[in-house]
Amino acid sequence: MSGLDLTGLATGPAQVWGGVRLVPLLRAAPITDLRLHRRVYGDAYAPVALDRRTTYLSYVPHGFVADWTDDGSAAAYGTSLGERVPERVPVRPHHRLARREGSNRLRFLPLHLALEGYLALHFGGPTVLWAEWSQRAVRAGLSPRAEEAYRGAEVRGLADALRVFEIHHGQCGVLVYVADALAAAFAVPHPEDYRALHATLVHDLFGELIHHYALLSAPVPEFRASIPGPGIRSLADLRAAAGGQERAWAEFHDGTMAAGLLAAPVRSRPVYRAGRFTLGRFLPEFRPGAENHIGETITDGDGRIAYLKTFRLSEAQVRRGFLLDTLAAHDWHLGSAAAALNATEAQLGLRLEAAGFGALLRQDVLDGYRKRARAGGDGAAAQPAASRRPSSK
Repeated sequence: MSGLDLTGLATGPAQVWGGVRLVPLLRAAPITDLRLHRRVYGDAYAPVALDRRTTYLSYVPHGFVADWTDDGSAAAYGTSLGERVPERVPVRPHHRLARREGSNRLRFLPLHLALEGYLALHFGGPTVLWAEWSQRAVRAGLSPRAEEAYRGAEVRGLADALRVFEIHHGQCGVLVYVADALAAAFAVPHPEDYRALHATLVHDLFGELIHHYALLSAPVPEFRASIPGPGIRSLADLRAAAGGQERAWAEFHDGTMAAGLLAAPVRSRPVYRAGRFTLGRFLPEFRPGAENHIGETITDGDGRIAYLKTFRLSEAQVRRGFLLDTLAAHDWHLGSAAAALNATEAQLGLRLEAAGFGALLRQDVLDGYRKRARAGGDGAAAQPAASRRPSSK
């Protein structure tokens, strides 16, 4: 496990619109042998066949197409930008989240690689059939599994911010903050790719936490450079002072504002190899009470990021991932997992129900846990069922 390596991407000056702050990511040397462009599908829900028994269903407005070269020369770009969106868009089925199209082209569904990786977390259910698990858990595992998300167009202020903000020279990405909470990171190989894909952020999916912050947040302050007059005697002095302010902002941003993404260890998994590049996705450690992001990357042979897209999990989603990881680490034995959490078996059982996993437990076992909680026994400290989040949006 390691953090994300943004070597080659530098933090630029932030721009603020109400509660939205956009921080540009700049490349001094663009990546030319990998290019990304958009393939439009339209506003439709799309089923994606993962295998013969499993289907992923989500809002999929577009795909990304990656073109690369094997000899380091400049890659082709923009060959699908002329596609028109039909007036009526039917449900459009897809085969695989990432699919090769020719020898040096890969079509993938942006962000959905990351979301499917989270939904598939321990999807098969109990690996050891302890007596507490239901027949449904044994037969179907966590199927069906659903999570809630909102389109970027529903995040107040985001569409306006993307429309009015300046795109910087050399900009290859952006970090999106809502109420100064890091909502998403997006990076591409080349400035031309970013200019073409900048507006697609309004079609991305954002978590419940970010949607909530956007509705309730007040305008955030701007971080303005402050250069003292004393000591500035020439243009060279002014240039040096301005450079110092830029470095101070970048250090503050990378070390403080973006630390929850950049410094936190992640578990990466490769999905597809494309020449010297690797398409992959990652999951966090699932730290309750902390910032947790899932995401997908395209990295080069040295592990440096050419493409990045992330999704910030809500606290409820973090809690679900944390409980599943804990159970899997203890072979799905409730007693052992509860001991690791300094809880009783009944408390853990009720936490699973509050997280939306109650159907995995036998009904008589769950009823026994509730009875202990009502009697003030060892289940009394479990999370209330009211903390459960809806799972269909």
